[in-house]
Amino acid sequence: MCERLINSIKTMVRETFEGPPVPVKGSWFTNSEPNSGIFGVLEGMTCEQASMSVHGTTFAAQTDHIRYHMWGTNGILKNGKQPEMDWGKSWEIHSVDEQQWKRIQDGLRNEYFTLLESIDTIEWNEQLANEVLSSLAHSAYHLGSIRQMLKAV
Repeated sequence: MCERLINSIKTMVRETFEGPPVPVKGSWFTNSEPNSGIFGVLEGMTCEQASMSVHGTTFAAQTDHIRYHMWGTNGILKNGKQPEMDWGKSWEIHSVDEQQWKRIQDGLRNEYFTLLESIDTIEWNEQLANEVLSSLAHSAYHLGSIRQMLKAV
């Protein structure tokens, strides 16, 4: 795959999770202030806040669902097939303690860094390109969901 396109994909994935680059020179699709990606939005959120139910789900469940989807994507990129997944289970988190909340966030960061590394090393084909782009779109969608949940509280 063209190096320019790979770099563009990585830029969009980074913006989804880290927000726009610092110093901020604008944004492709998130808010243009620093820390407007998933990690910045979650930064400083307590386990009590992460356990708040908004419109039938918690911030912890949203976050773990993003992690779970990326884990599946990373499995496909590494092994060429999707691991066995239970999508319903990814939404079952109703409350977390400090340790569980940290584990969810650390797991998300791990899957994010694994995805970024994979983007540079996979043998690109149409299926893998679709998988990476769907992971980007899925994560961006849930960033919007989390931001809307924050408005409700």
